[in-house]
Amino acid sequence: MTVKTHLEYPVYTWTGMVDKQIVLDCKIEQQNSSHIVHRALIKQMANQRNGTASTKTRSEVRGGGKKPWKQKGTGKARAGSIRSPLWRGGGVIFGPKLRSYRKKINRKEWRLALFTALYYKRHNTTIVENFDPIFKVPKTSLFINNLSNWNIPKDHKILIIIDKKNDHNINVYLSVRNLPKVNIINANNLNIIDILAAENLIITLDALKTIKEVYNEY
Repeated sequence: MTVKTHLEYPVYTWTGMVDKQIVLDCKIEQQNSSHIVHRALIKQMANQRNGTASTKTRSEVRGGGKKPWKQKGTGKARAGSIRSPLWRGGGVIFGPKLRSYRKKINRKEWRLALFTALYYKRHNTTIVENFDPIFKVPKTSLFINNLSNWNIPKDHKILIIIDKKNDHNINVYLSVRNLPKVNIINANNLNIIDILAAENLIITLDALKTIKEVYNEY
């Protein structure tokens, strides 16, 4: 059952002080939440598969045009080609071929799954001011040392969601890219896998506005 809900978050400054409150109005799936999120997860994982595995049938394997021995009188089993699937080096029976694994779900269903996942991560979600004025130069220690201000353990898997990658916030990318447990994405690339894999979410104000504009159908 789809229900409308209000996600209210405190907005933290860089020093860990609460600046204001912000509300995200969204629709979530309440009764079948695990089902809708699972469908979106399977869809995303399937769409990431290349589907490039391919084998050759007996007609595609090189060679085998000549009959190995005559049909009768040798005492051996009949054989018409050395590229039979029964032979070493022969073709493959019913082997994999180039194919697409892509799955499709409705846009509303995909967005419903995103907001449902965000809803169940709400207690581990931190809304912060934009990083642009802070990271004048790339500095990893600046980010790590500040996690304690937001009560986020340093050993947790963290997903940072910013508005978009540009010249203003490139230093944020450079500061966290070598942290193995920190992932950073644009709000336009919000997806189920990254949300579920993270133990803590850090969302900037501009990113939250983009999420409202791009994904919300409230």
